[in-house]
Amino acid sequence: MNTFGTLFRLTSFGESHGVAVGGVIDGCPPGLLIDLDFIQSELDRRRPGQSRITTPRKEADRVEFLSGIFEGKSTGAPIGFLIRNENQQSSDYDHLKMVYRPSHADYTYHLKYGHRDHRGGGRSSARETISRVVAGAVAKLYLKQIGIQISAFTSQVGPIRLEHDYKAYDLSLTEENMVRCPDPETAERMIKLIQEVRYQGDTIGGVITCVASGVPAGLGEPVFGKLHASLGSAMLSINAVKGFEYGTGFNVEQRGSEVNDHFFNDEGKINTRTNHSGGIQAGVSNGQDIYFRVAFKPVATILQEQETVDILGNDTTIKARGRHDPCVLPRAVPIVEAMTAITLLDHYLLARSGE
Repeated sequence: MNTFGTLFRLTSFGESHGVAVGGVIDGCPPGLLIDLDFIQSELDRRRPGQSRITTPRKEADRVEFLSGIFEGKSTGAPIGFLIRNENQQSSDYDHLKMVYRPSHADYTYHLKYGHRDHRGGGRSSARETISRVVAGAVAKLYLKQIGIQISAFTSQVGPIRLEHDYKAYDLSLTEENMVRCPDPETAERMIKLIQEVRYQGDTIGGVITCVASGVPAGLGEPVFGKLHASLGSAMLSINAVKGFEYGTGFNVEQRGSEVNDHFFNDEGKINTRTNHSGGIQAGVSNGQDIYFRVAFKPVATILQEQETVDILGNDTTIKARGRHDPCVLPRAVPIVEAMTAITLLDHYLLARSGE
């Protein structure tokens, strides 16, 4: 599957070391004002080489739109786009042609397809997520019109984490530091840890928290199209994601009397006194903030010698070369936002289609 979504759909294409990566957005409502500067700014948040704690690969990541936009607005036709790869160093991966990297897609892809692109992981590379950011930016432009705002941030790197609920922080500060954490003091500790890990030739994982505010009640289906299931599917499709939880998630120590969200009449509007449900009840949005956490594993490529086997099954060792992120979280924040936007817009259009 290279297509995500039902009514608002993205089909992506391309490999890490191919000519380009890109996609086709189908189902975008016509008449949407396409802010090209905003879309490029979203890509700039994801691009490599943006700070000393990301991969040094240098890519401008300039998007070229091929169809579906006329006089600055969407026409309702498929929106085709591409981003050309300009700074590949494929020779860095020549030594990987005959061996399987631990915890990578090399072995499973070879097993599934009988053939694989060893240059940077090919289709399994996180470079594929560029297309998601473009589609997510388009979705954000539409969602902004209906009052939906999406904000993601780094809430944990290794053992260093934010100690309070998202409401305790000024999320407008997220972009003020290279790790994209809204608490400056915690951000500095995170950055220091990532640098230490990088000097050791190692990697580290963490957690990204995402909040969607202004989401109307009624999005999602009651059984197999639950909104949280769609969000979980979207997040788990992102490279290096290992877990997803919404609302109180795996915090199961409390009792029902402590976590039930009580309704009350809030000046003529039904509201809840708490939001342990994470804005979703019985698979359908209830009008409260939707918030969830996404766990990312340490990047599998480490600059240390590791045990592995070659394609013939012989024991051997491997030491990676090339340019890699010591921690994926800073560049994954806009990807989490993008997949959230695509999912919410898809469910919004589905809800409207049933009216």
